Amino acid sequence: MVILRSTVSGLSETALVRFVGRARRAAGLRGAVNVLITTSGELRSLNRRFRGKDQPTDVLSFPAPRHLPLSYAGDLAISADLAAQNGRKLGHSSAAEIKILVLHGVLHLAGYDHERDNGRMARKEERLRRQLRLPVGLIERNSQSAPRSKR
Repeated sequence: MVILRSTVSGLSETALVRFVGRARRAAGLRGAVNVLITTSGELRSLNRRFRGKDQPTDVLSFPAPRHLPLSYAGDLAISADLAAQNGRKLGHSSAAEIKILVLHGVLHLAGYDHERDNGRMARKEERLRRQLRLPVGLIERNSQSAPRSKR
């Protein structure tokens, strides 16, 4: 299910539902994924409630509890505001940015964790991003902009 509380230029609910299915299959994720597209204010509230971080974020992933049926994989919450802002800054559409965030979130639902997996999620995201014909991925661009340590 997709809930569009905020509109995204160039992206219909139907197109997003189709893309979520493509991303889910590409990632090898079984089960339904619910997606909420909303404001950065709501993402800030969710981030504070579930992660203890009082700041907006672009995407949050909520994997399904293990006791639930395998037909449900989890939920994603995405900030339309931040997607539009990042899309403009990076030279692509808000719709493309939403899809990048969906792919990133789906990989988290599939069990990947870029903060702890020694680049495994980053490599998977890059491969699937190319397969799904998306602009530069979230992990990829964050690692490109991270300051390099001097050796």
